[in-house]
Amino acid sequence: MVTPDAKREAVAHVVAIHGVSQRRACEVLAVDRSSIRYRSIRPEDAAERAAMKAVAAERRRFGYRRIHIMLDRQGIVMNLKKLRRLYGEERLQVRKRGGRKRALGTRRPMAVPQAANARWSLDFVSDAFTDGRRFRVLAVVDDFTRECLALVADTSLSGKRGECQVFCVWVNGSMLPERSKDDDDFQRTAGRVAEGLQAA
Repeated sequence: MVTPDAKREAVAHVVAIHGVSQRRACEVLAVDRSSIRYRSIRPEDAAERAAMKAVAAERRRFGYRRIHIMLDRQGIVMNLKKLRRLYGEERLQVRKRGGRKRALGTRRPMAVPQAANARWSLDFVSDAFTDGRRFRVLAVVDDFTRECLALVADTSLSGKRGECQVFCVWVNGSMLPERSKDDDDFQRTAGRVAEGLQAA
């Protein structure tokens, strides 16, 4: 029994079941009689509730703070704490968005390369100098031997420059890979390099 309503219900139950007076029931339950006899004089706030529900229906993703701003623009001045109480009583809480939707089913596992030059991985990494300038590095790695075939570093690394460096690896004696695997974070840039692999 924490809330006043729960205390009133408990006292009314004791009075009805055991036939004792309200005074005796309050003494047994250790409840203050003033809280049992209290009648709320709080206004209904019907107009404010209706306006708040209208804004919430129109702006479904608005919380109580933004609804407070909208009501203030309409000339309905209300304390933020009071609006928050009415907002909770009307059950207008905005539901939290769900997590990212994930693919259904099981994905086909990636085949493990069985020989050198069966598959290359193209991975872009980035860092910054002490003066704040950023640079990127393209790493070409053989997935079977784990050998780093090329490292291309530049402050502005475009797909065309990556293509040139990858073709230089081939000119130096490396075989063409059967397929390539790109880093998802830089898919657009690495895709241009992959096109060069496919076209060669």
